[in-house]
Amino acid sequence: MSINLEQIKELREKTAVSIAECKAALEQTSGDIEKAIIVLRKRGLETANRKSQRETKEGIIAFYVHTNKKVGALLELFCETDFVAKNADFEALGKDLAMQVVAANPKAVKPEDISQEEMEQEENIYREQLEKSGKPAEIVEKALQGKISKFREENALLTQPFIKDPGRKVDDVIKETISKVGENIQVGRFCRFQI
Repeated sequence: MSINLEQIKELREKTAVSIAECKAALEQTSGDIEKAIIVLRKRGLETANRKSQRETKEGIIAFYVHTNKKVGALLELFCETDFVAKNADFEALGKDLAMQVVAANPKAVKPEDISQEEMEQEENIYREQLEKSGKPAEIVEKALQGKISKFREENALLTQPFIKDPGRKVDDVIKETISKVGENIQVGRFCRFQI
């Protein structure tokens, strides 16, 4: 099957990936645009994983203030070069992540960054709830580990469902942007303010 220019243009508009990559993905999927998007996303994740060890020393401070002017967030977003820091996709990611902080109120960037004392407090609450259920000790322990794991995932920015597309994690959105801009991207600190 031959791939026409209109198909390549449509895929490029949907993904912002290079023309050559779009053509290759369409050829691989026999012109099916939806399947080509999936192929490009998988390639993007592979690219992001390869770039994840690169040093990030440039970036921006992204912000978002909700329309009610009562809640807002500041967020450090790092990249490798000044050129990418000025890129529209990178800036849009920064705003989306600051909006995520406002909406989802994460406690840390990564699950392992949540403080030990907070985790102990949650574990005590869950343990007390589970022990009152009258279930055997081994089931209580399994359920406790599951609840703690879920708490970490729901309260870390990178593992939260993305507010604009709950079917994807925030980390997946970052990796897609890495594949678009071609550089490693890391989230630094963030701060949420609320009146």
